[in-house]
Amino acid sequence: MTSRPMVLAAGALFALLATVPALALDAQREPEPNTLVPAGDARYRPGAFPDRIVATPAQDAATGFSVAWRTNASVKTPVLEIVVAGDSPDMGEPRRLQATTQALRTENGVAHQHRVDVDGLSPDTLYAWRVQGAGIWWSPWRQLRTAAGPDTPLTLLYFGDTQNKNASLTTRVAREALRHAPDARLALYAGDLVSGGDGEDDNEWGEWFDAAQPMVSGMLVAPAPGNHEYFEEYEDTPRERRVLGAHWPVSFALPRNGASGAEQTSYWFDFQGVRVVVLDGTSALDLGTARAQARWLDGLLAANPRDWSVVLIHQPMFSPRQDRDNELLREHVLPVLERHRVDLVLQGHDHVYGRRAGLVEGQGTPQYVVSVTGAKQYRLSDEARRTMDPVAEDTQLFQVVRIDGDTLRYEARTATGQLYDAFELQSGGDADRRIVEHVDGRIDQRDCRRAATLKGRTDRCWE
Repeated sequence: MTSRPMVLAAGALFALLATVPALALDAQREPEPNTLVPAGDARYRPGAFPDRIVATPAQDAATGFSVAWRTNASVKTPVLEIVVAGDSPDMGEPRRLQATTQALRTENGVAHQHRVDVDGLSPDTLYAWRVQGAGIWWSPWRQLRTAAGPDTPLTLLYFGDTQNKNASLTTRVAREALRHAPDARLALYAGDLVSGGDGEDDNEWGEWFDAAQPMVSGMLVAPAPGNHEYFEEYEDTPRERRVLGAHWPVSFALPRNGASGAEQTSYWFDFQGVRVVVLDGTSALDLGTARAQARWLDGLLAANPRDWSVVLIHQPMFSPRQDRDNELLREHVLPVLERHRVDLVLQGHDHVYGRRAGLVEGQGTPQYVVSVTGAKQYRLSDEARRTMDPVAEDTQLFQVVRIDGDTLRYEARTATGQLYDAFELQSGGDADRRIVEHVDGRIDQRDCRRAATLKGRTDRCWE
């Protein structure tokens, strides 16, 4: 791809000179805390009123979805009510579904996490639904439209890592994304939703739900787990191992159809014309499930009745950050992606932007994308600058994907809505895809202009 020139000496000199005022300004600034919650504040203590409400796709998103929410421990047997949405406030007698409940103990006390799986719905139908808290306390009615037929146009959103300073700096990206894609029906998150491990995990999850409110209040959400959804048990000892954090299994009501060994963190679903498969890269790399996930993925893609395929995973096949190499993913997962010509492989982890095509030169698919939504910003490797185009540092982004018949349109936009990357995949009715780059309207390549972060780290641009 030649849509934008790679970094030249003159550009590097300009970037170096531009660091001078930035450094002078940075010397007068203090690093921002990871959350906006003052120490000891009970902002996110669970209460009688239901919160952290999020709906996720069922395996067949045309006939069902699942809902998770939170209350305090006094709420033991809440229900979900659902009815076909109508224009009158009297929408008729709702169907009532009993939740299953699990306790979660955090720094904010004991919460009860609830889940309901809603099935038997009609395709392409707008439903109103609400969830119960304590007694007469209910959430507001929300509305979701079930997936339509495979030939119906679909708009979805894709977000890279949010992770840090969610309430402060991720919120604006979510709102901008919805402004550019008000018709979006699905939001994909590529993992590391929170940072974790600093004693305020529940506050971070509270801020993620606040930041994601534009998404979770009106569409289905499908997250991939990142390495920060895990923690290190027995850290710095011979027994050290990755353990899935307690929030992940109860914060989302995900489909129970995952790969062997990664049942809680991998899953798949069909939504209109696309099959979406979510992998757990951390489990693959650190817990020995790479081979099992690859076999599982191979079967799902071989049996895919949909025209399009999207794979969501946290760790990239080709890392654009210096000194990262996910060899096990390339050994086991990459051949499956290439063999089945997956259309989009959506990734995170490296806190920069980069896109490249697959291993077969001249072939439009797969398209491998790494993006970042949150505040933490790394630096590109020299190899990424040689092999990926476009690339970006120091940029918060969101992505809009529109699928309509034989065309998939992809756009990456910055936090202020500027177009950074755009292309189309066009199908001729078979597995071959033709890629058409759209360069008009794209802003210039963005590179980090700081020598170090406010904390003095030279391997990052911002934190």
